[in-house]
Amino acid sequence: MAAPMLRWGCRGRRWAFARVDGGSCHRRGAPTGSTSNRIRGESSVAQQPLHTAQKTRKGEHKWAAVVGLEIHAQISSNSKLFSGSQVRFSAPPNSLVSFFDASLPGTLPVLNRRCVEAAVMTGLALNCHINKKSLFDRKHYFYADLPAGYQITQQRLPIAVNGSLIYGVCAGKKQSQVIPKTVRIKQIQLEQDSGKSLHDNLRSQTLIDLNRAGVGLLEVVLEPDMSCGEEAATAVRELQLILQALGTSQANMAEGQLRVDANISVHHPGEPLGVRTEVKNLNSIRFLAKAIDYEIQRQINELENGGEILNETRSFHHKLGCTMSMRDKEGKQDYRFMPEPNLPPLVLYDATSLPAGADPQQVINIDQIRETLPELPSVTREKLVQQYGMLLEHSFTLLNEVGLLEFFQNVIKETRAEPKKVTSWVLNTFLGYLKQQNLAVSESPVTPSALAELLDLLDSRTISSSAAKQVFEELWKREGKTPGQIVSEKQLELMQDQGALEQLCHSVMEAHPQVVMDVKNRNPRAINKLIGLVRKATQSRADPVMIKELLEKKLSL
Repeated sequence: MAAPMLRWGCRGRRWAFARVDGGSCHRRGAPTGSTSNRIRGESSVAQQPLHTAQKTRKGEHKWAAVVGLEIHAQISSNSKLFSGSQVRFSAPPNSLVSFFDASLPGTLPVLNRRCVEAAVMTGLALNCHINKKSLFDRKHYFYADLPAGYQITQQRLPIAVNGSLIYGVCAGKKQSQVIPKTVRIKQIQLEQDSGKSLHDNLRSQTLIDLNRAGVGLLEVVLEPDMSCGEEAATAVRELQLILQALGTSQANMAEGQLRVDANISVHHPGEPLGVRTEVKNLNSIRFLAKAIDYEIQRQINELENGGEILNETRSFHHKLGCTMSMRDKEGKQDYRFMPEPNLPPLVLYDATSLPAGADPQQVINIDQIRETLPELPSVTREKLVQQYGMLLEHSFTLLNEVGLLEFFQNVIKETRAEPKKVTSWVLNTFLGYLKQQNLAVSESPVTPSALAELLDLLDSRTISSSAAKQVFEELWKREGKTPGQIVSEKQLELMQDQGALEQLCHSVMEAHPQVVMDVKNRNPRAINKLIGLVRKATQSRADPVMIKELLEKKLSL
């Protein structure tokens, strides 16, 4: 059978970080007045964990939780998986629908080359085995936002299998130790997205938008190797960073480009695994962690109170902070999987199997894609640690906060200050201000150039550290002034006249003889009090180090 025709679909932005602290999920079929963003179907995660972390219960027993994930990432492509319709977020309803998307009779799928390349690239980055031959299947179910009555997916033989994702979990009293963990990847498969159902409470009707119908998805199935919400959230964030670095998905959870289904169960260590539940369509990393931890505790409480866990699908209500039952899964739905008759097997090649004279437009070379893989987040972190001498946990923060790494690197380029000082200011002062006002890096009133200039003033000892904080606070007020202008207007420069400072120290010592006596009596706090008095007299314009040196000289310490 001939290989399927491949259609070119240009990739989208190569690097596009996304905020991950928002979003919500909704129950299927419930008229909530909101958009329903669901990937439907039974879980394909087999509960055979490598390990489970123990969770202590109130009594003498312990519980172990088992968590597996199914992650759906929208592929960055200008067109859909099997049609030439454009892909664009928030376009007018039903404005991006081809005849094939609407399932009109006589229309046939044409496979998007870009989507196949994105799947291969993602599989390689996640240490997967790439199948040179993969198959497409029809998965049948009936719902209004799926006009054909079936979804084209890869159930039997997906494009990539048997991979691994390494992520780091912060531990220790101050969360300053990064512990590496690995979760196995069962498979990565190509499939279509469904349309969108919009439930209107006021009119008691449901509206269908098919703009999203047929958009290419990567379904990444993680084995149940995790044991809590934090592990799951960290793994998903790492996958999100990898997808964004590759350019295979923008993975913007707020726009529904990355959605997660979590399979959760609890059991006593050494005993058979418990009945699992599935929490569907989690589109926020923060809510993912909360939903999993809530569901683990709910199951433990249910079992401890003599109840039983039902094999069911649940949703997470982000406002109430709890999971809610959607439908039971006791009677397994028959999806009547069958080979997709309009798509032949997808055949890929490597350098050794590439046929002579093959049309490069119709052939995908795995080895060629491997050579074009960009730098992955793990490599970037290693470089940051080696190049700037920062702690590993600091490198994680720089990458995890959207846009923060680029901000840090721009400051580094423009300042003479040491990298460690830049790291401290960016992660402590700058990031602290952002979090206080719930702003993204892109919304910051302080630019990298302004912070670099401020650090240069501090490095040249033109201003003190306390004055630098005053300047930063003024910069944050969005008044359009440079650090140099603020220092000049507020007269924050350090006193450079050593003679005048020496005379000031002498006057302070004469005015506070008891403090001077305490210093001579080896009271460790007295010298600091004298330094504070001198700084107060100079309106904090004197360098504390120079003041201390002058005082110790005068007191012959």
